[in-house]
Amino acid sequence: MEYNSQRDKLIVPEYGRHIQRMIDHVKTINNRDLRQAHAEAVIKLMEAINPQNKSTAEATERLWNHLFRIANFELDVTPPDGINPSPDSVVKRPEKPAYNKTRIRYRHYGNYIQKLVDKAAEESDPAKQRDFLVIIGSYMKLAYKTWNPKHYASDENIRADLKNLCKGKLEVPDDIYLDALSSSKTIRKENPKNPAVPQRKKKRRKRR
Repeated sequence: MEYNSQRDKLIVPEYGRHIQRMIDHVKTINNRDLRQAHAEAVIKLMEAINPQNKSTAEATERLWNHLFRIANFELDVTPPDGINPSPDSVVKRPEKPAYNKTRIRYRHYGNYIQKLVDKAAEESDPAKQRDFLVIIGSYMKLAYKTWNPKHYASDENIRADLKNLCKGKLEVPDDIYLDALSSSKTIRKENPKNPAVPQRKKKRRKRR
């Protein structure tokens, strides 16, 4: 009995051992035309084994790269135009991601909160600026509760952090409402008579 541990290591396991043996056999064919035909037949079989690989230029290039990789680049056949398998082209290393090196003042609020504040400062309408501050402050309070569930998120602390983020560009009222995002089911608006008290949405009575 022959065990897998005694066999040659699978170079590309997704195609199985039979494909690898077929490619090894193609390498031994002396007739070039016959070797080319067998290589193209193996490519079709590899495509049939993985039907999720659609017949696109990218998928075709991937199959030929795998074929040459399994053959250890010792296969003398001609791939389609534009495909040049080589050890460097097959093993592609991803580009190093560009990390954001900007310093975040309040990490628990996220980096985009400062951009929202700067966007609100560009608004010339005071009423819209206040609406911006209500949404931004409510989001800050929600984020604070998410990342600090054991600590009480007081409105005084949220307003103080919001004032620091504004850097004097916006005036943060002491009675600003900070619970506009506490519930997704209830729509809260500021009460025109008292901004600190939310205005409840009136429920419609069902007609019988």
